[in-house]
Amino acid sequence: MSLISVIIPYYKKKKYIKKTIKTVLDQTHKKIEIIILYDDEDKKDLFFLKKNYKTNKKIKILVNKKNLGAGLSRNKGIQNSRGKYIAFLDADDLWKKNKLRNQIKFMKKTNALISHTSYDTLDIRGKVVGKRTARNFYHVEDLLKSCDIGLSTVIIDKKIYGRDCKFSNFKTKEDFIFWLNILKKGYFIHGLNQNLASWKKTENSLSSSIIQKLADGYKVYYSYMKFNFLKSFIYVIYLSLNFIKKEYLKWN
Repeated sequence: MSLISVIIPYYKKKKYIKKTIKTVLDQTHKKIEIIILYDDEDKKDLFFLKKNYKTNKKIKILVNKKNLGAGLSRNKGIQNSRGKYIAFLDADDLWKKNKLRNQIKFMKKTNALISHTSYDTLDIRGKVVGKRTARNFYHVEDLLKSCDIGLSTVIIDKKIYGRDCKFSNFKTKEDFIFWLNILKKGYFIHGLNQNLASWKKTENSLSSSIIQKLADGYKVYYSYMKFNFLKSFIYVIYLSLNFIKKEYLKWN
């Protein structure tokens, strides 16, 4: 059984973190380590985390000296991990109990170095309001118009992480760049169409900021992909329309 390192950036998620961690500890795949990246300069919640998890040998809490953001925190977590596989999880998302076991089995069967799964979307009350269906991505062009990969569903083989393939320092869309990097390197992103996770929209979630998403989306196309202004603008429109389709029309 392979060791899986679960990377969880933490920033003001006290209301949700215990339930999130419980869904990791309850996994049927038991060979895990959990690395929590405490990314808040306010240390009030740090006492809460240490009180609840300091004695758990599966959990390691790393404290950032300054606020790094989710992307750079994940890089730090990967660099301090011991697992063959890296699983990503936001501090307010949830996993089904067979998530790791089923996904690793799928990756071994398909020789995948990165995979993602289908997942539910939840409102702030925890009610299921939509579903995202996982699919395969073979080329950068397959992903450019809409980032249809739930970060908390992704597992990678650690060997694909490196200097030119890591999370960026963007406030949002840092995962989008990571997936594009992986596709540029020639790796396929395999989709497992099993509903194995839940993504929750929360009050203080950066990913819920439409303006921030659009601004960072433009930077993805203009600064990272090196598209000109007009092409970047057109792709932001595609991104916006797909966001509206998923968020408000509840299409998969």
